[in-house]
Amino acid sequence: MDILDEPERDADAERTVDFESEEAAPLLPEQTRDDTERGWGFGGADSNDDRLLEDRPPHWG
Repeated sequence: MDILDEPERDADAERTVDFESEEAAPLLPEQTRDDTERGWGFGGADSNDDRLLEDRPPHWG
């Protein structure tokens, strides 16, 4: 059976949607992970700057 052989029926048009629901989750978050200080590479306890400075090669002085 081909999809074009099916009767014209829009299943989405038949369902009801409550636009005033208080339980509805937001479609998009207020702030994304990339738009935080950690996303930009600032802050965080997992910063390894100290380790990188200590692990400099000997010829760097």
